[in-house]
Amino acid sequence: MYYIKLIMKNTIFKLTEHLYYFSLLVLLILYLFPGSLIGYFIYGNLGQQPNLIANPIGTSINHLFFFSYITILLMIIRLRTKNIFTSYKFILFISCITEIIHIIIPNRVFELYDLMANISGVIIVLLINSFIKWLRSHLY
Repeated sequence: MYYIKLIMKNTIFKLTEHLYYFSLLVLLILYLFPGSLIGYFIYGNLGQQPNLIANPIGTSINHLFFFSYITILLMIIRLRTKNIFTSYKFILFISCITEIIHIIIPNRVFELYDLMANISGVIIVLLINSFIKWLRSHLY
């Protein structure tokens, strides 16, 4: 029974690792494409960004959600795999450079709110993780 649990645990971890790398690839495709692919699939318009949730900061919330999601995946796979692609510095770098590069990509625009949302998505997850670790060390 222990062996089966170990196999399942390894399988789930490997799937999470593949999901992380696939998500990085999707991120690069979506950010580097000259226009909004998601806007094209939803609205038939490369120039329109989808707004997942009505909110005061507009489509920047999408950036916050995606970078929070990818940072959570990073933290999970970082438990076993430590390399340049699973570094917190790497994900912070990607969160900055992908938005800054919009300056030179046709039909894309650099937006400070998007950059702040990218970085905030990473930092919020890291702060929550640090708080949980701190809480565990003081409760047990």
